[in-house]
Amino acid sequence: MRVALVHDWLTGMRGGEKVLRELCSLFPESQVYTLFWEPKSVAPEIEGRIVQTSFLQHVRAFADYRNLLPFFPAAIRSLRIREADLVVSSSHAVAKGVRIPVGVPHLCYIHTPMRYLWDDTGNYFAFGRGRRWKHLALRAVTPYLKAFDRRSTVSPTKIVANSQTVRARVRRAYGRDAEVVFPPVDVVFFSPNPAERLDDFYLTVSALEPYKRIDVALEAFRRLNRRLIVIGDGTQRAELQSVAPANIEFIRRVSDEDLRGFYRRCRALIMPGIEDFGMTPVEAQACGRPVICYGEGGGVETVADGRTGLHFWPQAASALADAVIHFESRSWDVTVIRRNAERFSADVFRRRIREIASELGANRE
Repeated sequence: MRVALVHDWLTGMRGGEKVLRELCSLFPESQVYTLFWEPKSVAPEIEGRIVQTSFLQHVRAFADYRNLLPFFPAAIRSLRIREADLVVSSSHAVAKGVRIPVGVPHLCYIHTPMRYLWDDTGNYFAFGRGRRWKHLALRAVTPYLKAFDRRSTVSPTKIVANSQTVRARVRRAYGRDAEVVFPPVDVVFFSPNPAERLDDFYLTVSALEPYKRIDVALEAFRRLNRRLIVIGDGTQRAELQSVAPANIEFIRRVSDEDLRGFYRRCRALIMPGIEDFGMTPVEAQACGRPVICYGEGGGVETVADGRTGLHFWPQAASALADAVIHFESRSWDVTVIRRNAERFSADVFRRRIREIASELGANRE
C-alpha cells in the first residue's frame, strides 16, 4: 500500500513526532510530507522518508515559525501528493488540510485542534519582544485561520483523536466525532529496574512553554523546599530559571537512556499543565513511578487517581504542594503502576491503526 504521511513540521522529537515515527514503522513504504524540516532534528526513520516540504522551508531559518502562522494554510495546500492509496495526516495544526488526490481515503490522527485558535490564545506569543503586537496580529488573522481550520476537517474520511480530551475538543471546534486511539508509548524500553535505587528528587519533563504551567511547579517546590529536576527547553527557559529557587535544577535535554534513568530514580513525575494526552506520565508509569498531575486533560485519562498517582485541583501551587505532601504519606505499588502503563503500548496503537487503514481501503474498493 502506498501511504503518504503528512505532518505539520519537523523540528524536534516530541509526542507528535513519536507518533509519526510509529506510523513510518507501520507503513514501511510510506513517504513524509511536511511544511518545513530542520535536518537532524528528528529520528532517522522519519528523515529518510521526507520527500517534500513547502515554500516555508526556504524562510524558516530566518523567522520564528510562530510568526509564519498566517502562511500555514497556503503552505499546506502547496504540497502535492502525486500517488497514494492512503493519506494519513498527523495533525496539531494544518496537516489535515493537505490536498488529497481524488478518491484517496484520508485518515487524520489529530493531536489537538490548534490550541492557539480555540483554547489558549493568550499564551501563544507570551514570550520575547513585541508580544503585545504579536497578540494583536494573531487576533486579526484568527477568523481567517479558524475558517480554514473548519474547512480542512471536511477532508478526512475518518478522524482519530489521541485522547477523550481531544475528542471533546474536536466536537466543540469542528462538529465532528472522532474515534480515540491512544498514542504509542514504548513500554518495552521504559520499564522498571529494581537495581536502580530511588533518589530524593521529583521530576518534570516538559516543553518550557506558558501553557505547560511549569511556574506552578516552581512555586509549589519553593514552598516545599524539596528537590525538583526540570528536563526540557522552550521559550520560557530563561524566565523560569531566573526565578527558580536553589532546590530546582534545569536540564536542557537528555538521551532516551538517561531519561529512563531519571524516571526510574525519581520519587514521582510532576505534571502541572493540561495535556492533550501526555506521553511523559505514561513513560514514568511504565518505569514504575507514580505521577502527580493536574486534574484536567489527558492526565486524568492516563493516571489512575489514588492507584498510580494523584490528581490535584485547582491549578495552583498550593494545591500541588498539598498533593505532594499527601503523596509522601502513603506507599505505591510498582506492579500496579506498570500495569496501567501497558494499556498504552505501541502494539495496541499499531493494531487499531492497521485495522482502520484496512477498513478505509476496503471501503474504497
